Amino acid sequence: METLYLRERLEQIYARYNRPVFVHPDPLEVLYGYPDLLDREIVALVASSLAYGRVKQILKSLSYILVRMPSPSRFLEKTNMPELLDTFGDFRHRFTSGRDLVRLLCGVSRALEEFGSIESCFCSGFDPGDETVVPALSIFVRRLYPPHREESSFLLPDPRNGSACKRAFLFLRWMIRKDLVDPGGWQCVPPSKLLIPLDTHMFHIAKKLGFTDRKRADLKSALEITRHFRKINPKDPVKYDFVITRFGIRSDMNSSSLIRALKYQK
Repeated sequence: METLYLRERLEQIYARYNRPVFVHPDPLEVLYGYPDLLDREIVALVASSLAYGRVKQILKSLSYILVRMPSPSRFLEKTNMPELLDTFGDFRHRFTSGRDLVRLLCGVSRALEEFGSIESCFCSGFDPGDETVVPALSIFVRRLYPPHREESSFLLPDPRNGSACKRAFLFLRWMIRKDLVDPGGWQCVPPSKLLIPLDTHMFHIAKKLGFTDRKRADLKSALEITRHFRKINPKDPVKYDFVITRFGIRSDMNSSSLIRALKYQK
């Protein structure tokens, strides 16, 4: 009964708030200007990787990058590492340096050269028999950051290290799901395999709903919380991520009111 109640309430909230008018401010909004899938997936990876800190600064940092590569796929096809360093050497987003950004872009460039697209690179490591995309994400990260360069990457962490990998799972949500908000485009991975992009806000909401009693917002917590959402919507467990995270991000949407709306009244 409680699961049915939650699904009904979440569907009501989804119907009301899962609309483009509620996207701003969010790094997701920069994806809408890229109808070409090769460009969109690159923009999505960069935007999600930098999605930490104040949203205003994130959008400013993304504008700095994207104005310098109007078509990211063609730009990376024609640009080598020294040229990337020359273009982005002065870039800074909090504690992400231009060299960090270039390292990520070089990994993308290698993936495009070997696989033709980021989607093909990711999906070559995806096993439909896996419960989630976690193993495929780990393979994907290691392909972008080869074994001879094992140093950990804050921009794109390996889930083997136990991190919630919130920004990486956000990237996958954007590219795999398709509705009025998530632009989608990838075809090889079903939404049922996605994990909740777990940040402190979603962690707080999940604890209030009784989805976890863990102390840390790590990968184990993300898996546990996603299993609860999968009971509510087996085919699309991260469907409600966008609307839930609007509460607390937007000044006109209060997280306390969301909790009251979702709490099951016996």
